[in-house]
Amino acid sequence: MQIEMTIKGLMVDPITNTPIVILRDKDGQRVLPIWVGIFEANAIALQIENVSTPRPMTHDLLKNIIQNLNGQVQRILVSDLQENTFFAVIYVLVAGETHAIDARPSDAIALALRTRAPIFVEEAVIDNAKPFDMGPDKPDTERLQQWLENLDPDELGKYKM
Repeated sequence: MQIEMTIKGLMVDPITNTPIVILRDKDGQRVLPIWVGIFEANAIALQIENVSTPRPMTHDLLKNIIQNLNGQVQRILVSDLQENTFFAVIYVLVAGETHAIDARPSDAIALALRTRAPIFVEEAVIDNAKPFDMGPDKPDTERLQQWLENLDPDELGKYKM
């Protein structure tokens, strides 16, 4: 089953100092943290904060190409989680045909924000992300998971680069 989600916030992991995109379902019952790179976080933050750049950034360019080809981003899907790596698919409609394009979730989310496309996550991805194992160092994942589940929207603030 696919669950529609929105961006709850963009923040920095207090344990690893890595940017995290926090997705939340519409009912606020499920939260999915996705760790992303600094440049991807910046692309997402620029759009969240409605910051215009003098020249198109990569995700703006991608949006422009799709639109100039009379295409439309229908939705994005965070489709899988394998060995602590998230996978996503961008669904683009062109000339009446839907194309599924493999993508990193951070790029798919940045594009979805720019095209106002809905964000979906496979339920199995949410289930498999708990507790999130972040690799060989394995910081206190239980404490981090509890912290993520108890986030207050006022604590998020705006992500600044």
